[in-house]
Amino acid sequence: MRQDHLQFDVVVVGTGASGMSAAITAAAQGLKVLVVEKEPRFGGTTARSGGWLWIPGTRLATEQGIREPDGAARTYLQHEATTHFDAQRVDAFLANGPKAIDFFTEKTCVQFDMPPVFPDYHAEAPGGQQGGRSMVTRPFDGRELGERIRDLAPPLAELTVFGMMLGSGKEIWHFMRAFRSLESFLFVMRRLSRHFLDVMRHGRGMTLTNGNALAGRLARAAMDLGIPVWLSSPVRELVREDERVVGVIVERAGERLRVDASRGVVLACGGFPHDVERRKALFPHAPTGREHYTPSPEANTGDGLKLAEAVGGWVDPTIPNAAAWVPTSVTVRKDGGAGVMPHFIDRAKPGVIAVTRRGVRFTNEANSYHDFVQDLVGACRGEPEVSAWLLCDHRTLRTYGLGCVASFPMPIRRHLRTGYLKRGATLRDLATEIAVDANTLRATVEAFNRGARSGEDPEFGRGSKAYNRYQGDALNTPNPCVAPLERGPFYAIRLVVGEIGTFAGLATDRHTRVLDRAGNPVPGLYAVGNDAASIMGGNYPGAGITLGPALTFGYVAGMYLARSSSRETGETGETGETGETGETGETGETGEAAADSLERAA
Repeated sequence: MRQDHLQFDVVVVGTGASGMSAAITAAAQGLKVLVVEKEPRFGGTTARSGGWLWIPGTRLATEQGIREPDGAARTYLQHEATTHFDAQRVDAFLANGPKAIDFFTEKTCVQFDMPPVFPDYHAEAPGGQQGGRSMVTRPFDGRELGERIRDLAPPLAELTVFGMMLGSGKEIWHFMRAFRSLESFLFVMRRLSRHFLDVMRHGRGMTLTNGNALAGRLARAAMDLGIPVWLSSPVRELVREDERVVGVIVERAGERLRVDASRGVVLACGGFPHDVERRKALFPHAPTGREHYTPSPEANTGDGLKLAEAVGGWVDPTIPNAAAWVPTSVTVRKDGGAGVMPHFIDRAKPGVIAVTRRGVRFTNEANSYHDFVQDLVGACRGEPEVSAWLLCDHRTLRTYGLGCVASFPMPIRRHLRTGYLKRGATLRDLATEIAVDANTLRATVEAFNRGARSGEDPEFGRGSKAYNRYQGDALNTPNPCVAPLERGPFYAIRLVVGEIGTFAGLATDRHTRVLDRAGNPVPGLYAVGNDAASIMGGNYPGAGITLGPALTFGYVAGMYLARSSSRETGETGETGETGETGETGETGETGEAAADSLERAA
């Protein structure tokens, strides 16, 4: 290991939204910041995500004319988190979330759009809202990154069309209606033409949307501040002196370097979705840790949690749900590899139902993905595996698509050939294909169809909730989520359990300081994003409840570090309201010159 120490105020481990938020905020306050990433590309889970953030009370909401009652958001989170409601951290989130949005939208290129209506997932619960809390990252021109665009992690392949990630909302709506509306057809043709032209010129699409746009915008903001970002540079251990974390050991270009962090180290490594042993301990559906199928980046193996535990940090194992569950299907990619498809919205479309391996429905399929999986796990209790089948008829498949199978006119043969998509001319034939009792399956579909013909679902109330209706098809009346399965052939896709991020994480306080088992801060160590325990108490209240707190607590960490003594311990360096941004000052040696000299030194 090299003996000379590289000196920084802050070292951030990870390049997702939380880590980049912390780095940008700290650098904007004049601190010298280094970001290290173990993967050869930056963006982490954020680059694969939908790019939505859930933050109540922002200026973006008031500009839409949305003003929610005082205390409503806190009431809602208390209802959602139940036994794991952390009042201090929730209050810090609610106080600082709007400030974080103001800081990024006013001081950087990070921008968001808020639809007037995107309901909370449990909008009917106390404090729930019909809109004004979920915002999406504004599309971004990848050319703004210059040569660094090649270092941006790509979106999840299963969520793209010809390698193009569709923007949430309007774009998806137009693509689904491309052959039913001239306006949508022209929109799709323009979007595809622009994408293919970019691919020919640049090797990839340049219109970044959703999480890729958020990762790209944060990277551009970091570039503007001259923050060095080391790729392919995993942290192997934390350095401690006198019980305080004072730096990291980074493996870079085949050698180990010590990097000092006089004010602190921020862990933002993306949680533990690919840590088999921790999954075994915390995921009830995965008794060996391997009965789980995650679309999260393979590099998210719990590094941040392990690093912190080695110096006294504590992971709370009691959270009711250790991850943000999502039903997934496992497909075969064109190169022969396996792909994991998260099922976010297809379950809510009219003409789609889900059944267990016994051939019976078990839930309102249009509920949130997190709720759907909890009901699936309950329905499969005592079964040899936790799985289900998502069913539809031919008209529904070609109108909306299902999983990785796109709507008309995209072909379906490859998915039939690989076995990802099962087909039967009749329900009895389909039952044979998926090894479900034919009589039970037919009875289930017939019972559903009796109510569906009049737009009703007496058994589970599908379409009765605001979120159900939002994800359905407004043109399908009288119920946007309900239509019968009547005309064969019939289709099915197997669903298994996955997640879009882990909830169980390091115990932290309202300043993002990592806590030990006794609740005392580990001096010099901070955790944000999925490395920190979720403030949602194991529940999933709305679109963006991982990225919203990620950006917010990254901001909180950056502001706290900027106001803390370089040798703060315990409560030294208290800042009161951690969300005051002050003025963005000179960045001193965090500029390009410092980055260049750093690269030469390394």
